[in-house]
Amino acid sequence: MPTVITRKQVAAFLKPRPKDSHKGLFGTVTVIGGANGMVGAALLAGRAALKTGAGCVHVGLLADNAPVVDLNCPELMLHTAAEALKSTSPDVLVIGCGLGQSQAAQKLLYDALMLDVALVVDADALNLIAQRPDLRGMLHGRKSPAVFTPHPGEAAHLLGSKTEEVQGDRPHSALSLVKRLGGSVVLKGAGSLCATREAKLYINQTGNPGMSSAGMGDVLAGMIAAFIAQGLGADQAMLLAVHLHGAAGDELAKQQATLGMSATEVTEWARWLLNRIAPN
Repeated sequence: MPTVITRKQVAAFLKPRPKDSHKGLFGTVTVIGGANGMVGAALLAGRAALKTGAGCVHVGLLADNAPVVDLNCPELMLHTAAEALKSTSPDVLVIGCGLGQSQAAQKLLYDALMLDVALVVDADALNLIAQRPDLRGMLHGRKSPAVFTPHPGEAAHLLGSKTEEVQGDRPHSALSLVKRLGGSVVLKGAGSLCATREAKLYINQTGNPGMSSAGMGDVLAGMIAAFIAQGLGADQAMLLAVHLHGAAGDELAKQQATLGMSATEVTEWARWLLNRIAPN
């Protein structure tokens, strides 16, 4: 049986920040994605990384008409996707949020897998890995940790099965993904399952149906990356982010905001909750 993730458990992962802190102590996250029509996905991931404690956040955008500044979060540093991969030297790389499946997207994913850097792999990056065995093979040769965040449909593509089969035995599916991908896995959905690289299984009991809206997965990917950048192990970062993400949605539900809940609001509440559980 999976172990239930608790707030006490994940709060223990957090350490107080030293008095003489500076942004270099808390890591650099780079997000790669944001193809035409999907720029918001990458920006949501970047904002979530910044607001859950990463020191610096770069966002590399694939879209032809990509913005040069995020007016709602000007602290983010925006680049073209190719430039971001070459020049930002991140501690953690998030890839897949709004990436698309074009030839350019496939090249970016290939280049990302070649880097010796921690990865958070989401959305279209997962679909591309499912389609291309050569990319999947590259995963097992990497030394740096990776966290994969499929929803049930993406998990089915990766396993060569059907969504109904994934949902019919979620623990088996999550552990099968760990073997296939060579990294930690969040199988998203009601009662998200977190499977560590060592095949330990945890279940999350926070979250609610109001979180069934666009952008929630992008926010989760950014949060996982932020915690890795701040020095947590990949598995700790995964457990903390998944629990906190759902708990933020639950706080919104208490405000009678279940219908029409947005990923942006979840980011704000996640920051509030993080500051409540973090040691001074």
